[in-house]
Amino acid sequence: MQFLWPQLLWLLCFLPLLAGAYLYLMARRKKAALLYGSLALPRAALGHSLRLRRHIPPVLFLLALGAALLACARPAATITLPSDIITVVLAVDTSLSMNSTDVAPTRISAAQQAARDLVIGLPGSVRLGIVSFAATATVVQPPTDNRQDMLDAIDRFQLQHGTATGSGLIQALAVLFPDDDGIDLEAILFRGETLAPGPGGRTQSEAAAADAVRKRELEQPPTMPGSYRHGVVILLSDGRRTTGPDPLDAARMAAQRGVRVYTVGYGTPQAEPSQSSFTQLDEPTLRAVATLTAGEYFLAGSAADLTRVYRQLSARFALERRQTEISALLAGTSVVLLIAACSLSLLWFRR
Repeated sequence: MQFLWPQLLWLLCFLPLLAGAYLYLMARRKKAALLYGSLALPRAALGHSLRLRRHIPPVLFLLALGAALLACARPAATITLPSDIITVVLAVDTSLSMNSTDVAPTRISAAQQAARDLVIGLPGSVRLGIVSFAATATVVQPPTDNRQDMLDAIDRFQLQHGTATGSGLIQALAVLFPDDDGIDLEAILFRGETLAPGPGGRTQSEAAAADAVRKRELEQPPTMPGSYRHGVVILLSDGRRTTGPDPLDAARMAAQRGVRVYTVGYGTPQAEPSQSSFTQLDEPTLRAVATLTAGEYFLAGSAADLTRVYRQLSARFALERRQTEISALLAGTSVVLLIAACSLSLLWFRR
């Protein structure tokens, strides 16, 4: 447990003082009882249970005061709560390398089956949008809560040349924020056709995406990465980018909007003899995208691995652990204890 205002914890020092004052008053009352000729008479009148009762209301009062003082320090704890996520965008690599048979029967077939399992396991409150990307990115299914529409969209994947990972991520962001003028893949690509290569040997589309990031930074300050609670992106890729914007620039666009991106590397980092350098899994880039957006990277080397990753993510979309302030809980506990103390005092002692 952490406290947002820990300096107020010093107020708890008053509790021992109050307890000491109570014990002092009890001692004085005991001295006053010595005025009786015999202590047997008042003790017999009170009884053992009544002598214990008189201490219960003050103890409850001290506990109520302690809970109230802790609430003033604004405690926060990491607890499991229902997730706020209502939209998930699945961006799937549909380049020709997904036709490889190293994952039976093919990578794309196994990926489609795992995506179907993801659809079945999604919480009922979550909408799913689907984007496919090869040389460019396409919205296969806008966000919907209709499970059959999701399954039909997964069956419509078509393999094409090229791998535009950055385009896939930008298009996924456009699905999450349809009214955000700063996320327009066509405009970024069009500007890329008219821009000269930037410093460091950047391609024209890379320079255009970087320019969009800088423009966003000037227009409004970026939010905390991962702070957007109403949607996430799952990006699956099995190869290196061959065209389109730099995925890291696209990741910065997501981070500026607080969107968490979970990346899934599908395949093995080591190349097979028949593979070109562009069909090899680019783990460093996928890890960097996840890190920039406060997401997480997963490696799926088989169909079973991919299904397991999707199930883990589905569980996170239903429940998630996050730090939450519990001041209200302690304040409520304090009120209940105070009411109990007052009620028992009136019931037992009429005061």
